[in-house]
Amino acid sequence: MSTMSLNIAQLIVGLLCLSLLACQPKNNEQLQQTTVLSRNEVILDERSPKHSYIKEAVIDLIQRPLMEQVTGKITYDETRTVRVSSPIAGRVVGTIAEVGSHVRIGDILTELDSPELGQAQAAYAEALADLNLANHTFQRMRLLYDNDVAPRKQLEQAEDDLIRARSEAERARLRLANLGIRDNPRMDNRFVLHAPLSGVITERNINPGMEIKPDLSEPLFVISDLSRLWVQIDIFEKDIGLIHTGAKVVLNVQAFPSEDFTAIVDYVGQIVYETTRTVKVRCTLSNTDGRLLPFMFASVKVESDPTDLAIVVPLTALFTENESEWVYVNIGNYHYQKRLVKTGLRLKEKVVIHEGLKPGERLVTDGALLLRAEQETEQLKEETRNDY
Repeated sequence: MSTMSLNIAQLIVGLLCLSLLACQPKNNEQLQQTTVLSRNEVILDERSPKHSYIKEAVIDLIQRPLMEQVTGKITYDETRTVRVSSPIAGRVVGTIAEVGSHVRIGDILTELDSPELGQAQAAYAEALADLNLANHTFQRMRLLYDNDVAPRKQLEQAEDDLIRARSEAERARLRLANLGIRDNPRMDNRFVLHAPLSGVITERNINPGMEIKPDLSEPLFVISDLSRLWVQIDIFEKDIGLIHTGAKVVLNVQAFPSEDFTAIVDYVGQIVYETTRTVKVRCTLSNTDGRLLPFMFASVKVESDPTDLAIVVPLTALFTENESEWVYVNIGNYHYQKRLVKTGLRLKEKVVIHEGLKPGERLVTDGALLLRAEQETEQLKEETRNDY
């Protein structure tokens, strides 16, 4: 073979080697990229600025939510509340207890000048006098009858008069007792209105010199023990099977937005209101520090049993693809794995996950759509390389 032919052969062999060397990295890159995509993974460079848009959280089991939060209203505990009215007409002449003051049973709320009370006192005094006279008459008539001086008919009449006088005196006494006067009544027309319950005066509808009647539309005072309150909530008919007496609910009020308060369900209504399709539910709320007030509105969350745990993630972690729901999980070293999940109860900002995630995994809570776009970009590059 000539020297020129040998040189040409060596040149061809060299070009073939260079071609093989040039193709080798591309084939390795294609193989590696295909492996990543087949596992639904996105790999970000550790220096990528996209990391600042991705937020993660460690998955943990929490108490399972049962339903969306509902609006509740804090009210008086009616078993510890009394609305005080006057049982008798009169005019306010004494001092009046102030709103917000603490009173005990028997404390004076106000004092009335009541001619009606004077009439009742006079009627009782007159009834006592009649009773005393009837009793003396009966005793004398019985003595005369025993000595055959008076006939039996007069004795029976005296006994009947005594019974009538005793009944009238008892009726007059009960009238005064109904007004709260149990001691020896004085003839002064002064009626004292006492507190029937220990608590706080929360409302007052009485002023000095005001004419008082028993049939006023509003109570003179409202007294309540505010150390315990009620929370009234409406539960939709579809959710009534999820709640029961003894269940715990968590409240949040605008006055203390960063603090939760706990109440216990003590009554579930027995009828469904046709217009709203809801059932009334009542909860008891401890308020020993007095910070919560009647008629506050609250956001109420009904909780499951403490042992009923679930994985609950933000809605921002989910995205939909092909009518299925997916999330991204950080499996380490900036590798994000696309994971199919099965969801349950969907709340305003969170969702319960039934399948697809485990406690302890790092979930992408924000930036899932960015990772999805990155994955689609890599797939597009791969398809382009395959075309060539």
